[in-house]
Amino acid sequence: MSEQARLFVAATLPEPVRGELARWARRAVPAQAGVRRLDPESLHLTLCFLGAQPLASAGELAGVLGALAPALAAVGELAVGAPAWLPPRRPRALAVEIGDPAGGLRQLQAALARDVAATIDWAAPRQRFRPHVTVARLRPGTLRSGGELAPTPPLLFTCERVVLFRSHLEPEGARYIELASVGGW
Repeated sequence: MSEQARLFVAATLPEPVRGELARWARRAVPAQAGVRRLDPESLHLTLCFLGAQPLASAGELAGVLGALAPALAAVGELAVGAPAWLPPRRPRALAVEIGDPAGGLRQLQAALARDVAATIDWAAPRQRFRPHVTVARLRPGTLRSGGELAPTPPLLFTCERVVLFRSHLEPEGARYIELASVGGW
């Protein structure tokens, strides 16, 4: 049996955007037991969470990413939107919505999901794609409901890279290893 790996595909954020979002999260969520604010290097926009997959499928998935170059180049300017507690009633994460006014990010995600499903044994989730960046994780029960949050910084950016990541879950949080990417031109 081949080695399994927890895989996901994500759009990377420019370093200044990651830094601003991490600073905002430090102000928005006080340091307390059960709250882990994510480091700027960990911030990303998940396009497809693939779950446990054979590590050997990484080569095939790299080919899928390569074919997405035109769709990636067509993604327009994105905007940092409102903060959101996920799920709203018993939050386990604090996220920041990402606005996609031209719809290019949604088209990229749909093409990625279609091509991944045609390549490996994976089915896209039924819920619609909700572009966001998770900035903090909460242990269950830390907050009963999310409170009001300060406005997020008004940031605009472009999606420059899409990356296939392997995720290692550790007590301090997830550690991500880049396996393949497209973009960065």
